[in-house]
Amino acid sequence: MNAPIVLDTKDGAILTVHIQPKASTTECVGIHGDALKIRVAAPPVDGAANEALIRFLAQTLSLPLAAVHIESGISGRHKRVSLRGVTAERVIARLMRKGSVTE
Repeated sequence: MNAPIVLDTKDGAILTVHIQPKASTTECVGIHGDALKIRVAAPPVDGAANEALIRFLAQTLSLPLAAVHIESGISGRHKRVSLRGVTAERVIARLMRKGSVTE
């Protein structure tokens, strides 16, 4: 049974992502298994890739940085990210549309 990529919670949504560090640009590239694949330009050193992921999600979803928190997977590529103040439907709509590229 596959888990949903984005789940609604009482405070917002939980997003499952697969992160690819050291990419040429930071962007959402689609579905990777049971996660949303996001490439980040930052290397996986000293939390730089995690910070880039948080900045990208906050900017793309129009959320303050404090509303984006990595719940699990801090040191791995597979992560669960808490997004406070946004619905699962909006997360998918914003991240899956073309042009969600920054940096």
